[in-house]
Amino acid sequence: MSRALYLRHDKLGMGFLMVLCALGVLVPVLNLALPVTSSWHVPTYAMSLMGKYVCYALLAVALDLVWGFCGILSLGHGAFFALGGYAMGMYLMRQIGTRGVYGNPLLPDFMVFLNWKELPLTWFGFSSFGYAMMMVIVVPGALAFVFGWFAFRSRVTGVYLSIITQAMTYAMMLAFFRNDMGFGGNNGLTDFKDILGFNIQAQGTRVCLFIASVVALAGCYLLARFMVHSAYGKVLIAIRDAESRSRFLGYRVEHFKLLAFTVSASMAGLAGALYVPQIGIINPSEFAPGNSIEAVIWVAVGGRGTLVGAALGAVLVNFSKTWLTGAMPEVWLFALGALFIVVTLFLPKGIIGTASEMLKNRRDRQTSVQGEEARP
Repeated sequence: MSRALYLRHDKLGMGFLMVLCALGVLVPVLNLALPVTSSWHVPTYAMSLMGKYVCYALLAVALDLVWGFCGILSLGHGAFFALGGYAMGMYLMRQIGTRGVYGNPLLPDFMVFLNWKELPLTWFGFSSFGYAMMMVIVVPGALAFVFGWFAFRSRVTGVYLSIITQAMTYAMMLAFFRNDMGFGGNNGLTDFKDILGFNIQAQGTRVCLFIASVVALAGCYLLARFMVHSAYGKVLIAIRDAESRSRFLGYRVEHFKLLAFTVSASMAGLAGALYVPQIGIINPSEFAPGNSIEAVIWVAVGGRGTLVGAALGAVLVNFSKTWLTGAMPEVWLFALGALFIVVTLFLPKGIIGTASEMLKNRRDRQTSVQGEEARP
């Protein structure tokens, strides 16, 4: 990466972080400090909706880390997102205690309804927030590590890897639909009450969840940016552009891919964990392959290999989805397909990539004109 291109990306990243800081401060202030009658007041439901968009942006950044910089087109990142969401949902269910419908202090309501006699081993420890947050990171990361270990060592690449990741998330969706798995079956986990002792529906709690989502997005962006701009990131880009040549030069390609894939999965799990308390439910539909495909579209729209563009694409596409599904719900899927076709044909580098290329061409033309004018 040339110095000029690096500086351009650096300025873009700084601008992105400044926007996140502004959102993290202004939205809570406009929600808490202004009366409901004020035209500048941000309703709590709107803040939670923005928090959902921020979580999607974090998922898009995680996907861009492996697709944009390593060439791994994962169609299974929705599985990592959902696993993080389930880990958080299990903690929230354990906090209900005797306030459930059946008043059982240990078993969630769905287990009492299904005549479970004791808490499954997989649920032990989830009464602790620290343990739950550890599982949010560890479980998706461990799945990605095991999956990647076999896939990358077997040199599975391209469309074959994409199909396998899609099959993985579809298999997990079918598994989580089963009641005997102990994760709520098709109804999933819901009816959450508290988080860290605070009412999850309270305005202050919603503000804290929004701020936590913004901070997580900023932190994960900085981590991903550090990775891709380091010597490790240069090797990732080399693997993306010429994997066989990278192997010939002596790099252990599978190790580089495995680290990026594992870190990306953990980021996706964190996004899912922040998503669940703001939405209020997690069920097996989050594993649906269509969700992973939508995430790929977010990255493609914003700009693959830019990180900032991935976040921008996630926000723009989901804002459009919210508006369009409310106005014309039967049109949304057609609009999403048309958007993907338009981006593929006319904006192959996405919004940010195309804008950067246009600015570069403009500067090159100006430099060329100035050079000609300076000649005697």
